[in-house]
Amino acid sequence: MRSHGSYGFVVERDPQTGVFVGYVPGWPGAHTQGSHMDELQQNLREVVEMLLEDGQPVLESEYVGVRTVRVA
Repeated sequence: MRSHGSYGFVVERDPQTGVFVGYVPGWPGAHTQGSHMDELQQNLREVVEMLLEDGQPVLESEYVGVRTVRVA
C-alpha cells in the first residue's frame, strides 16, 4: 500500500557543478540530485515513493526552517 503526503525538503546547489541536491531532513535515504529544479523534484518524488513502499517514515528530526544570524 502506497502512503501519500507532503514532505518538506532542503535544496542546495553545488557551486562547482551547478547540480541541485535535495533531501528530506531527518529521513535517511531521502536524497537525490538533478541538473535543474524540475528534475530534482521529480527525482526526489520517485525516491520518496520508493521509500514509502516500506511504510510511513519515522523521521529522526523535524525540519523547522532557515534563520539568519547577523555577525558584526
